[in-house]
Amino acid sequence: DIIRTIRDPEKPNTLEELEVVSESCVEVHEIGEDEYLVIIRFTPTVPHCSLATLIGLCLRIKLQRCLPFRHKLEIYVSEGTHSTEEDINKQINDKERVAAAMENPNLREIVEQCVTEPD
Repeated sequence: DIIRTIRDPEKPNTLEELEVVSESCVEVHEIGEDEYLVIIRFTPTVPHCSLATLIGLCLRIKLQRCLPFRHKLEIYVSEGTHSTEEDINKQINDKERVAAAMENPNLREIVEQCVTEPD
């Protein structure tokens, strides 16, 4: 429910409407007392999607802000759905790269537009 309303950076649709994310792409595992591992596998609309890293960043930021419990978050491009999935997976799961990306005012503004709930 948290990620279903994230908007695509290029289109007026949500990631759920574009079938980039679905309920079946989310896994939650208990890894300790009141701590969970959340795994998201998203599917870019095309294998050469230039915004796949940005979509992964939006997923991470929205979940970090909204999950009501302690968690470890892993976000991946679904296997075989993007030409540079390995590079994208490294970027969106690297805390330093995520922090650096969110320090960029232009990138931060795009992420905020995508993750802000519609009125």
